[in-house]
Amino acid sequence: MNAPQDTVYRLEAITKTYIMGDVEVHALRSLDFDLKRGELLVLLGPSGSGKSTLLNILGGLDTPSTGRMFYENQDLSAPDRGRLTEFRRSHVGFVFQFYNLIPSLTALENVKLVTDIAANAMDPAAALELVGLSDRMDHFPAQMSGGEQQRVAIARAIAKQPAVLLCDEPTGALDVSTGQVVLEALLEVNRTLGTATVIITHNAAIGAVANRVVRIADGRIARVEENARPLLPSEVAW
Repeated sequence: MNAPQDTVYRLEAITKTYIMGDVEVHALRSLDFDLKRGELLVLLGPSGSGKSTLLNILGGLDTPSTGRMFYENQDLSAPDRGRLTEFRRSHVGFVFQFYNLIPSLTALENVKLVTDIAANAMDPAAALELVGLSDRMDHFPAQMSGGEQQRVAIARAIAKQPAVLLCDEPTGALDVSTGQVVLEALLEVNRTLGTATVIITHNAAIGAVANRVVRIADGRIARVEENARPLLPSEVAW
């Protein structure tokens, strides 16, 4: 299959079923999904709707039970651990709700951990500057606020210049004003680097900043909405 040139991901009839004792849990049910190059997409849904399962499959952390997943023209449906590891290393950056920074390293050193092993890495200082932390590079995590630590985590994720950035509740542990700053950093990355970005959240207000909003319920795509004019985080009615 040849994916359209503007499509990064294409998922066809993806299912994911977990066996828990005698019970089958259907996390995803014949789900079709695509992500366009350079797009910022918000994936909305309540807890247990399948958002994180979908994100794990997109990131190569998990594989579908049935169906097919293409990244550009690569078929990543088969559970080939080595191939998925290489895919994650080369093409995907992750940002999670909790920052997972190494406490004994400065912000710059935390980012440098990635740039030292990436093939096409940014300068770590440039990655931190992109998220507005040029004046905090020599600070340790304990010397930074939660929002600053999350921006270090974003800088670390983008420093290898991935084609795709997958964010799982990146503002979930932050207050509204700090969350706005983090969203601004993600939008700046999307604009400046052209990184296709997926943000999963249960907070419907965040959908206003996206090019598209995909609502998921009970493992299925319930609705897709396009924003003709995405808002800035400061314009969102929180």
